[in-house]
Amino acid sequence: MPATVIVGAQWGDEGKGKIVDLLAQHSDVVCRYQGGPNAGHTIVVGEETYKIRALPSGIVCGKPCVIGNGCVVDPEVLIGELDEFERRGYSTAEVYISGNAHLIMPWHVAIDGASERRLGKLAIGTTRRGIGPCYADKAMRLGIRVQDILDPKILRQKIEVALAEKNLWLERVYETEPFDLETVASQYESYAQRLRPYVADTSLYVDNALADGRVVLFEGAQATLLDLDHGTYPFVTSSNPVAANAATGVGVGANRIDRVIGVAKAYVTRVGEGPFPTEIPEPEQSMVRELGHEYGTVTGRERRCGWLDVVALRYAVRVNGIDQLALTKLDVLSAFAELPVCVRYRLRDGSETADFPAHQSDFHAARPVYETLPGWQEPLDACGAMHDLPDAARRYVEFVERALGVEVTLVGTGADRDRILSPQSLEAVARP
Repeated sequence: MPATVIVGAQWGDEGKGKIVDLLAQHSDVVCRYQGGPNAGHTIVVGEETYKIRALPSGIVCGKPCVIGNGCVVDPEVLIGELDEFERRGYSTAEVYISGNAHLIMPWHVAIDGASERRLGKLAIGTTRRGIGPCYADKAMRLGIRVQDILDPKILRQKIEVALAEKNLWLERVYETEPFDLETVASQYESYAQRLRPYVADTSLYVDNALADGRVVLFEGAQATLLDLDHGTYPFVTSSNPVAANAATGVGVGANRIDRVIGVAKAYVTRVGEGPFPTEIPEPEQSMVRELGHEYGTVTGRERRCGWLDVVALRYAVRVNGIDQLALTKLDVLSAFAELPVCVRYRLRDGSETADFPAHQSDFHAARPVYETLPGWQEPLDACGAMHDLPDAARRYVEFVERALGVEVTLVGTGADRDRILSPQSLEAVARP
């Protein structure tokens, strides 16, 4: 049975949660392999809306959910989500948290905010949730891991050692208030009591699931162009959302990954600072934002909106090894008579390229070269199958397929989980 990675193919917010939720209905286990609660997934089921930050999206289908070692965990956020789902009638008995995942501590949040303030106009535009400082401590081998909550003495000792250094930084470098050892230790021991039953050897659990022939989904947060190594550095996240990291972030062999499904909007958005070649001028940008409800799930920040960029998408196909594409929010484009699609970049020397620039300075200066496709200017609400799409909408999807050399197997036509079209059944997509 296949292990499938669901990866964002743009700058995030592509609708990965919806795609995972759809495929999870025909899968057995859902794993989150990287990231923290700085990104959220929104899932709409009938009259119910779920905004998820820490738990894998499979929780809505009642599937076993794994938070892998590649994630960073804010215990307060995670406990809040566990409590919320239990209040809404869901069981959390099959949530498994890797003991090797790292904990976001209060000083991570404080340092994140203080660092952004100090950078001023050079700020990266983080969500100030402590994600970057937590991953930095992981790399510096100073982090506190989930397994440390299993022993109250070890947890307190690690907090004490960390605070000895972090309070110096907070007071002398960032000129902000230090943290009290007793307060933090007491707070995190209360979190520990709630979370201890969920700590597991998730690498072994997932490996056994695959060996037993169960269908496993690997879910990333953020997306390709926010990847620490392959994204638009430094305006990136602090981990690796690309598909190859699914194996590392959950703890299984790379040969366990059978398939990669990329998720992209029919246009493109990004949050925060950084270059964005196809950014739409006003007033069309505001129009797309309102039609697509383009506001951050976690922060509520306005998302910057751009026309579809197939240069960047082709790059995402390459670095992820994308086999199939889910194209979401096609309905948002129904309002436009013409739809520009970026097919090449014009560089500083006047040359044009269909390949994503390898160097930051070239990408910063890149200007889009558009091919304009006709719009369809009619709603997609009544479309129950791919052949019901207006001719121009179907040609838009086919254009994307040709440009990327990848089949579009899912097309989103609305926010609800049922507003999805496919040339085959969802079960066939989930269990090929």
